[in-house]
Amino acid sequence: MPSVRFVAIGDSFTEGVGDDLPDGHVRGWADLVAEGWAASSGASIEYANLAIRGRLVWPIVEQQLEPALALRPTHLSFNGGGNDILRPRASVTRIVDAFSHVLRRCDEEGVALILLSGANPSAQLPLGRVFQRRGDLLSAAVEQRIADRPDVVRAYNWPDTELSRPAYWSEDRLHMNARGHHRVAARVLEALGQQPAPEWWSLPETPERARPGGRAYYREHVGPWVRRRLTGTSSGDGRQAKYAEWTRIEPSAR
Repeated sequence: MPSVRFVAIGDSFTEGVGDDLPDGHVRGWADLVAEGWAASSGASIEYANLAIRGRLVWPIVEQQLEPALALRPTHLSFNGGGNDILRPRASVTRIVDAFSHVLRRCDEEGVALILLSGANPSAQLPLGRVFQRRGDLLSAAVEQRIADRPDVVRAYNWPDTELSRPAYWSEDRLHMNARGHHRVAARVLEALGQQPAPEWWSLPETPERARPGGRAYYREHVGPWVRRRLTGTSSGDGRQAKYAEWTRIEPSAR
């Protein structure tokens, strides 16, 4: 039986939005970590991913954490708060309390926690300075909360200036593309003491169609986001976790 059982919870960042496969499914850094972990260790692992796009941090905790722990994992990855800080009245303290709750439950269940910060899209977003400031505050508050816990596996992407470059992001400027997800996966694997494929740190840039700008960008990406806020809906409404049960990942040659 595989000794590593890795489950991921979170929002679109962990679901893998932006890393779109030809069949229409999304992959993302967590899928890549599972593949890279098996390849680096030379042993099969069990992998599950309960993340759903659009989720705020406390709904992630309330809807995903206990089902994830019920799978009896050895490792659980958690990231959240990105959707919260896009809202005008986000409370950093309340967001960080969710991180503390996840850590406490992992301690109680004997599960190793892998803690990530999201990548930083601020430079290319409307009101980017506001988002940058809130992200900085959240990152500092989370680290302060776990400062005395060297056992927590940390994979911090927010301060990575290379990852903030447009070449790592999809058309909506809010979700990473395949290149960005590979770089995050490499960071997580390194934090776990595994050896990522060296090229994952910065895959070659691939030709992409022109990104919408000006009115086209607002019409295609900002407008739908605003409509969801006004109607109280989410991009994740009606979606199910892509790997709600264990799937075995076998080591393969890179």
